[in-house]
Amino acid sequence: MAELLAGQTIWPWALAGLLLGAIFGSFLATLVIRWPEGRSVLSGRSSCDGCGRVLGLVDLLPLAGYALRKGRCATCGARIDFRHPAIEIACAGIGAISLSVGPGIEGLLGAAFGWLLVALAALDVEHFWLPNPLVALLALMGLAGGIAEVGVDLPARLFGGLAGFLSLAIIALSYRLLRGKTGMGGGDPKLLGAIGLTLGWQALPLVILGGALTGFLLLGLRHFRGAAVRRNQEVPFGALMALVAWPLWLVAPLG
Repeated sequence: MAELLAGQTIWPWALAGLLLGAIFGSFLATLVIRWPEGRSVLSGRSSCDGCGRVLGLVDLLPLAGYALRKGRCATCGARIDFRHPAIEIACAGIGAISLSVGPGIEGLLGAAFGWLLVALAALDVEHFWLPNPLVALLALMGLAGGIAEVGVDLPARLFGGLAGFLSLAIIALSYRLLRGKTGMGGGDPKLLGAIGLTLGWQALPLVILGGALTGFLLLGLRHFRGAAVRRNQEVPFGALMALVAWPLWLVAPLG
């Protein structure tokens, strides 16, 4: 640890995390854009959304391609979706930081945790959708970390997964029974359960509280800017929990 703090081995890991994050971010940005439209992410070559031109090597370079093309298609001049560079930057930063604080398997698992949360948050903000396959993958990675004895121990993860899911599922069911309508989507309890499988049960109150406070802050800013805030205003609570969860991983004990 002292050697790491002295900066002897941090930078190679940080650079590796930066590059991996940018690459995975490029894929996740495509997934976030295509999946809700019913388009395949895994089949077919990448193409411009404006003119359909098959993208070349320069276009496919994470971050650099966007910068070199000045944010526009080289053929038709259509503006490249801002979600591409935004998600790539977020994932590159998460990768660099994760592998700096936890070189090796710890950092890789933490980075993957953050990358999936970025994709889930983006989908929840725009579509109020937390796809089961992504949530399941997040949960499986949490279990894998516990089985490999990396970071939080397996019993704390298992209890965290169960407690996370049940806590929000009970709240959602109670609201529906009392009010006769849905107040929380079914994806939020599953996501909190998956987060609990990574961070353990101890982090759950902070995830819920942090997500709620962030939501109140954003609604307050919305009201301050003069936008209407309804009593039944929809809030992407899954995205808010995701925003809090990865920073909590940074301060969690590493194996």
